[in-house]
Amino acid sequence: MNNFTFEDMKQIKRTTLGAEVPLELFRAIRLIGMYQGLPSGGKGTTMTIGRKIGQSLPVTSLEELLHLLEELKIGIPHILSTNEKGMTIAVEDCFCEGLPIHEGQMVCDLEGAILEGALSKIYNKRVTAKEIKCNVNGDERCEYELRF
Repeated sequence: MNNFTFEDMKQIKRTTLGAEVPLELFRAIRLIGMYQGLPSGGKGTTMTIGRKIGQSLPVTSLEELLHLLEELKIGIPHILSTNEKGMTIAVEDCFCEGLPIHEGQMVCDLEGAILEGALSKIYNKRVTAKEIKCNVNGDERCEYELRF
């Protein structure tokens, strides 16, 4: 089987139902199917998937990446801080906004891995992402610490 590209994902011909699916379905796939259905909360799987998605995104700069994340309705990203060792990015209006609070739980590792994969490609060096805040944990927004 040939690999799909990000451009392939834009080819949608659903004449009746259209191009969008409900957020509830995405949440169910992520939090019931993967988070609850896979070992270790599916973290290894979501990290691998996220990195691959990030690497496939058609972006060549941080600005393009942040714009695309908002365009794809992943969330509204903002750079909180940056230095030579990395940066911290907040994501407002993340997919988990409004879910019940489960203190101690961080469920947005896919979004962090997407950032990691895309930034590794953009900067041509290894980037690691760690989710440090999550709406599900009771935080006011999701945040990621990215290290170069």
